[in-house]
Amino acid sequence: MRRGLEERVETYNVRVQGRVQGVGYRNSTVRRAHELGIGGWVQNMEDGTVEAVVQGPPDQVDRMLEFMRRGPPAARVMALESERSYAERRYDRFEQR
Repeated sequence: MRRGLEERVETYNVRVQGRVQGVGYRNSTVRRAHELGIGGWVQNMEDGTVEAVVQGPPDQVDRMLEFMRRGPPAARVMALESERSYAERRYDRFEQR
């Protein structure tokens, strides 16, 4: 999704802990990001966590982070850490790595 220069965009680095691998967490995150028009990526980490970059308008980012705190039905999110990033890069889409 192309964003106009005048539109405010926020970027967050996210780390999710709990039972979030092997339960469809990444796939459901990609689907939700596409529904919300969010850019960025999501990937499994070797330590069992999931990391993501979430980028978009502030209200959509809030909705995305709210979804990620729950995840799909089989997931058990124990903790979600998010930190605002002031990255220059703009993501046109959201993908699974």
